[in-house]
Amino acid sequence: DEIHDELFVGNPFAGAVLVFRGGANGEEAPIRVIQGPLTQLEGPDRLEVDTVNNEIYVPQEGNTILVFPRSASGNTPPTRILRGKNTRMKGMRSVAVDPVRNLMVGGTQTRTKEGKEYGVLMTWNRTANGDVAPLRVIEGDKTEIVRITQLQVYPPKGWILAAQAGTHQALHPEDGFVGVWKISDNGDAPPRWKIRGPKTTLIKPRGIVLNPKHKELVISDMAQNAVMTFYFPEVF
Repeated sequence: DEIHDELFVGNPFAGAVLVFRGGANGEEAPIRVIQGPLTQLEGPDRLEVDTVNNEIYVPQEGNTILVFPRSASGNTPPTRILRGKNTRMKGMRSVAVDPVRNLMVGGTQTRTKEGKEYGVLMTWNRTANGDVAPLRVIEGDKTEIVRITQLQVYPPKGWILAAQAGTHQALHPEDGFVGVWKISDNGDAPPRWKIRGPKTTLIKPRGIVLNPKHKELVISDMAQNAVMTFYFPEVF
C-alpha cells in the first residue's frame, strides 16, 4: 500500500493477515493483525489491497472471497463475502481490483470431468456480495489457461495480467506463461500478449508485479527459484 506506506502479508499457517510499516526491518511486530473466528480466514495466502476504496480482498479455500476494511484489526468479520454455486468459483487463487471500472477479477483452477486441468478468469462488480454470478468469464481452448497462480490489473489501460504456472504435476510444464487480456474480454478469448518461450527462461511463473514507472513486469518463477524483470512498454 504505497499511499499509507504499509505492507500486507497473508499468513496461511496462522490464519491471519498481518500489516507492517512500509519501513519495517528485522524482527518487528505487525502494526495490525486480522485474526480470529469472526474473520473466517483459513489459510490466507494471496490478497489484494484496494487503496482507492480502502479494502482488502482475500481469496479463501478456492471458493470464497472475503472483503475487509483496509484498517481492520483483530477478530473482525468481513464486510462482504462472495461465495456460492452461482459464483462458479472453484480453485480460486488470486484476486485483483480495478477501481476505475469498479470491477473485481479472480483467477481459478478447476478440472473437467475427464480430469483435464483448465482455468478461468472471472469478473464481478467490485461490491458483489453473496452468491453472485460473474459478469464475464474468460475460458476455453483459445485462452490456453490451465492454472492461474496470481494476477494483476492495470486500471489505466484496462488490462488483466495473469501468471500461469502450467500443469500442476509437471516440474517443467510446457504450458506455463504470463498472459495479458483486456478486462472487457469474455468467452474463449486468446491472450492479447504472452510471455513464454526459451529466451524468457520462464518455466513455472507464480507471481507477478507491475512497475508502471519503468514500464516493467516483475515475475517470480517457482521452477527457476528466481525473480525476473521484463521491459513491456505496450502494457503501459
